[in-house]
Amino acid sequence: MNERKNELVELLATECTSVEDVQSMLKSLFKGTLERVLEAEMDNHLGYIKHNNDGDLNGNSRNGYGVKTIQTDMGKTELRIPRDRNGDFEPKIIKKYQNKSDGVEQKIIAMYAKGMSTRDIEDHLMDIYGIEVSPALISKITDKILPDIQEWQSRPLDKVYPIVFLDGIVYKVKKDAKVVNKCFYTVLGVNMEGRKEILGMWITENESASFWASVCNELRNRGVEDILITCRDNLSGFSQAIEAAFPKTEQQLCIIHQIRNSTRYVSYKDLKAVMADLKAIYQAPSEDDALYHLEEFKDNWGKKYPQIAKSWEDNWTALSAYFKYPAEVRRLIYTTNAVEGFHRMLRKYTKTKTVFPSDDSLKKSIYLSIQEITKKWSMPVQNWGIIMGQLSIFFEERLMQVRVA
Repeated sequence: MNERKNELVELLATECTSVEDVQSMLKSLFKGTLERVLEAEMDNHLGYIKHNNDGDLNGNSRNGYGVKTIQTDMGKTELRIPRDRNGDFEPKIIKKYQNKSDGVEQKIIAMYAKGMSTRDIEDHLMDIYGIEVSPALISKITDKILPDIQEWQSRPLDKVYPIVFLDGIVYKVKKDAKVVNKCFYTVLGVNMEGRKEILGMWITENESASFWASVCNELRNRGVEDILITCRDNLSGFSQAIEAAFPKTEQQLCIIHQIRNSTRYVSYKDLKAVMADLKAIYQAPSEDDALYHLEEFKDNWGKKYPQIAKSWEDNWTALSAYFKYPAEVRRLIYTTNAVEGFHRMLRKYTKTKTVFPSDDSLKKSIYLSIQEITKKWSMPVQNWGIIMGQLSIFFEERLMQVRVA
């Protein structure tokens, strides 16, 4: 690499006598290098090098050149783009409809994805590259991903998701010259291969049955026909919405959220004992044993903390769904930890943005963060083979319909 650099410097020193000569020479070298790369891409596409007899009768061949002008940092450059007879060659280095070098834009979007604020990006570009970019321009550049967000949010989904987790995270967003709290809701699905997938993102000020109905209907419109089990916090209106859209779906209320809500008003001196008695309920080996310990809890704490036992009894149907499953399935569905872990990662990417100027700004930041976080989701959830084997027994008919279809 150093030898080539020295050769280039020597060539420029020999051939150029002015700054304009240097720019012209670099532009020429840039053009020549790009065209050589395009020729190499065509060789790879066809499977043989130019003028080689291996291309005879292979069903496709070169078909001259097209001319394309692209805008670069050195001005406009005209390139000869090789064509093939079948018309399906698409260069990678210069995309089909690309007409400018957008390196700076890609840098801005990459920094935005890492959680940098517009002010930080502005300072970074000035310090490192000597480029002056205003926050308004940065916002305009990142707006270019809004169509990508819309496409992602409306992409087709699988017919069946064995397990779906739902949870929300609150952000501050400007609205009508005021700062309001808006909840970003995540629907995280585990597909048939056991891999996690963010099915979509929704932002609202007020959750309600109508809001959750629109979310469930959107999932159905995108191809989801069945969800075996949903794991959720006690979301307002969700239970009715899921019953309407996916009537066969089992609902599991997050035990951890239930414990947090139960112990919110317990005095510190009683907290350890109350937690121990609650643990006997949710870690019971069977539902009957859990109900026995719930009665014990009422005897011990019913007078002092009547609201705790009442809350567990009122929500028992959704709290107790996991008792019928073996340990591997229980560990996965009794809490929304899977989606909460995703939200913790999301906080790391968005922590520099204390207040978002608009819903679109929040969507852009979250979408780019999702792309970064989910790059690491390459492996199925732990013990998925065992879990899917058990679910195949409990939901045999419903899963059989999917396999037949």
